[in-house]
Amino acid sequence: MSSKFEAKDVAYKEKVIESFGQQGVMKTLNASILDIQPGRVELKLPYSETLTQQHGFIHAGIVSTILDNACGYAAFTLMPENAAVLSIEFKVNFLSPARGDWFRAVAKVKKPGRTITVAEGELFANTDGEEKLVATMLGTIIAVYD
Repeated sequence: MSSKFEAKDVAYKEKVIESFGQQGVMKTLNASILDIQPGRVELKLPYSETLTQQHGFIHAGIVSTILDNACGYAAFTLMPENAAVLSIEFKVNFLSPARGDWFRAVAKVKKPGRTITVAEGELFANTDGEEKLVATMLGTIIAVYD
């Protein structure tokens, strides 16, 4: 899949993989990277009963966490070599209970910038090969320079 954006750092994929690997929360969630492109990242979250709320759905905080990470890394793919990213704001819409065998978070940059980048994310529940959109996010990401 081609992207409408160009990475400023030729090592953007390696930077994302290295940074992702340093996140304890992603290890705790057993999340993994499915795809990395300039301005676009896909993450996978397997279902785990330890991540659910009282009705057995993946907890809203976990949904927010995986979408926030996907949006942040989508923005990170477009950052120069000396930049890091932090979320400064996001809004989540929960569209359906998060139930499934595993979940795919897809984030795309809407508007890149030197300091502020806006990204959007979608979380899909996967059950028996069928996908269902369960949540969306619009996030604002700030670049932090060395």
